Amino acid sequence: MAEVSVEGCRKAYGDVVAVDGVDLTVGAGEFFTLLGPSGSGKTTTLRMIAGFEQPDAGRITLAGEDITRRPPYARDVNTVFQDYALFPHMTVAENVGYGLKVKGVGRAERKREVDQVLEMVRLGGYGKRKPVQLSGGQRQRVALARSIVNRPKVLLLDEPLGALDLKLRQEMQVFLKSLQRELGMTFLYVTHDQEEALTMSDHLAVFNEGRIEQVGAPAEVYERPATEFVAGFVGTSNIVERNGRRVSVRPERIELNGSGDGATVTDVVFVGSFRRIHVETDGGDRLTVVRPNDGPSVEPGTRVHVRWRDEDAYELQPPATEDQEVR
Repeated sequence: MAEVSVEGCRKAYGDVVAVDGVDLTVGAGEFFTLLGPSGSGKTTTLRMIAGFEQPDAGRITLAGEDITRRPPYARDVNTVFQDYALFPHMTVAENVGYGLKVKGVGRAERKREVDQVLEMVRLGGYGKRKPVQLSGGQRQRVALARSIVNRPKVLLLDEPLGALDLKLRQEMQVFLKSLQRELGMTFLYVTHDQEEALTMSDHLAVFNEGRIEQVGAPAEVYERPATEFVAGFVGTSNIVERNGRRVSVRPERIELNGSGDGATVTDVVFVGSFRRIHVETDGGDRLTVVRPNDGPSVEPGTRVHVRWRDEDAYELQPPATEDQEVR
């Protein structure tokens, strides 16, 4: 069953079209990610679902109910932002329980709910602290607790891990996914980080210039990119032309020193657990190949042969023409 449905939504700011005819369906209980570069329309789409922006055209439904013109407070959603937005003068428990207090929930019941959700986000015993006494990851978990304590239908997360360092961000990715499974709640997540999207999502939508280029499960989008933009943005991809077809081949799918095209290694980059090997074929293609560090070493200038299986080369859709875009 669709929990969130966005139908033909458009949003412009003057002459700038931020969202251009977006259609999107998010299933109940899914971890769904809106992925794309800055300015691609993903955050504007999220803000329209939250009610912070009104679409110029189209409609938005939540569990089958039209919420397009409802104010934010009348929608059964909550939003988690990158900057936490915690009240600095309140304790952790007061921050988490604020929404319940506004709703008129009694003190005893409010305390039970707050204690329960703090345990859920692994902050039991932190209720009396102030936000300034917490680490970045702990503050983000307080913001999460505040957003889920009143059990909204959908939790909207706008790049919530962007301010954290890499190690903490990776830990929080695992935590968020496990929390979402535990709650069974629909999470709609915005990020420009492709690894984050692939790691956490049940499904993702790839945005580009206000439109969605592809929707699918992470493995499907990675292994079978629909367009050249998706192939280049979601991971690294080699785009080559063979027999009049433009195809995408992932770096880990290319074999070195097989019975294939002749090539010369132009550069070798050490990247921790693997090496990124750049080669140029005799036909002029520039390719990136990924190999684990425990394999045979190669040096720039080395002659090699490259090949890949036909099933590892996925044909890309041609770009839409102006006539197709008008229609």
